[in-house]
Amino acid sequence: MADAGAKAALYDALAEAAKALANGRRAELVDVLAQGERSVEELAAEIGQSVANTSQHLQRLLRSGLVRSRREGTRVYYSLSGPVVGDLWGAMRRAAQEHAEGLEQLAADYLGDRSRLRTITRDDLRARLRDGDVVVLDVRPEAEYAAGHIRGAMSIPIRDLRSRLGEIPDGADVVAYCRGPYCVYADEAVRLLADRGVSAARLEDGFPEWARARLPVGRR
Repeated sequence: MADAGAKAALYDALAEAAKALANGRRAELVDVLAQGERSVEELAAEIGQSVANTSQHLQRLLRSGLVRSRREGTRVYYSLSGPVVGDLWGAMRRAAQEHAEGLEQLAADYLGDRSRLRTITRDDLRARLRDGDVVVLDVRPEAEYAAGHIRGAMSIPIRDLRSRLGEIPDGADVVAYCRGPYCVYADEAVRLLADRGVSAARLEDGFPEWARARLPVGRR
């Protein structure tokens, strides 16, 4: 008969990944790292934490095997340990969306009223890219665009969009995207473009979901 202690130890080990993600800041880190490799300093800025606190969270993720690190000079860079980590985060997020009470209101408190924002599905965007009748706008930071982006997308980080509106072709129909369904950058881009009279929609999710669906990706 199998040893009960060994069984308990096995399930405890299997739960380590979930325990590592059972913290909002670590979940944020995984969400950012799903876009590509980043330094500790960059990650700290992205999640609004000190470098020391961010490093502690990253060490917890590292011990659980969810991320890996490399050193370049004095800087340490982190990345997800594999695509399955992004899948895990996506599954956790979907489970919360479907079953966690109050999540919709929390999202509305953060993202604002989305009722007037046009959205487009991945399948529809793929078809429009084939037809060549849409401008796809990546509003994530430049480092994330360089690590991977929807093939054919132009990069204008959200912080630069107001000053670079002239780069968007006149009369264009624009689809903006960023990190995922709870990323505010694309919402801000669509609202800004709409205020300027530009036809704009946001992709319903973000780049990681596009890549996991094995849709066309570019890198530079």
